[in-house]
Amino acid sequence: MDEPSKKKLVNLKEFENIARRELPKDIYDYLSGGANDEITVHENHEAYSKIKLYPRVLKSVEKRDVSIQMMGKKIAMPIFIAPTAFHCLANEEGELATVKAAAMANTIMIVSMASTVSLERIANAAKNPKINKAPELWFQLYIQPDIEITKLFVKRAEDAGYSALVVTVDSPVFGKRERDIRNGFHMLPEGLSLKNFDDPKLLKFAKDKPTLILNAALTWSDIDKLKAITTLPVFIKGVVRPEDAELAIQHGVDGIIVSNHGGRQLDTIPATIELLPDIVAMVKGRIPVIIDGGIRRGTDVLKALALGANAVAIGRPILWGLAYDGESGVLQVLHNLKDELDLSMALCGCSSIKEINKSLIYTKTTF
Repeated sequence: MDEPSKKKLVNLKEFENIARRELPKDIYDYLSGGANDEITVHENHEAYSKIKLYPRVLKSVEKRDVSIQMMGKKIAMPIFIAPTAFHCLANEEGELATVKAAAMANTIMIVSMASTVSLERIANAAKNPKINKAPELWFQLYIQPDIEITKLFVKRAEDAGYSALVVTVDSPVFGKRERDIRNGFHMLPEGLSLKNFDDPKLLKFAKDKPTLILNAALTWSDIDKLKAITTLPVFIKGVVRPEDAELAIQHGVDGIIVSNHGGRQLDTIPATIELLPDIVAMVKGRIPVIIDGGIRRGTDVLKALALGANAVAIGRPILWGLAYDGESGVLQVLHNLKDELDLSMALCGCSSIKEINKSLIYTKTTF
């Protein structure tokens, strides 16, 4: 990759400020907004500021390693790219720029079913000859009411080399996103489309142009059916209650993502970091637990790991990085968080991710 064409920004807030200034208002609001009063959007991040760190001293941190193992693969950092739709709204290269940055950072990108570049083109762009290594790609899936359409998407993901499926389970219907209603934002601008639905094979399943359909009839039996038609690991995204985490394990799910959809579906759900400990306690290490929502600092990443997450996933900051400087902007966002995590580990007395645990969280509440 060429040298960054723009200066290196100091923190993720600066990326957001530039995106707010540079993007058309309706697009910025779509990418950054949430449901109703956006209480959950704000609390997702604010909750992290209420968690205090409790560092150790005189522990050698001269050599540090932020890499992790995930599903048997070594990943450079516990910071993944969450599935978000419509990257071409933020930058004309869209998901192609995002995946190239993921390859350079050697991390996992979860590709949205609602991408503005096809899942096959994204997979091909991930094969970066400069580093002779492609990133791990997972495919986010909305299980469609017609099982045959779901089968077609699963096969496409398998054939393209994706290594896991991530089923979004918190969206039986669309949330009420008031910014979009006020702005009249209800469809993609001319020239952009849901590229994954341009597959001619889908035409036999739809009277009109095929499109993504949310499935209000979705149940655990649909997860069982999905498991029966693929050999890929299946994660579910949108778990907020411990009993659903236990059910996920009973139904053979390979991992869960603790997520409230970034506050874009049901408003006033607690922040995901508040929900994480009870879910971790229920899972007891049987499957990986990933968390998304509100992560803006390396200290946020460390806190999530200390409370039991195996990794975090970030969404909106990736789009802000895209808006700032395409591939280079996304890479800056990833490196910014990775560097802050490394610094936080050093200052907390940790030389590896394995040394991060709940003892680093200050729990005294009275004086």
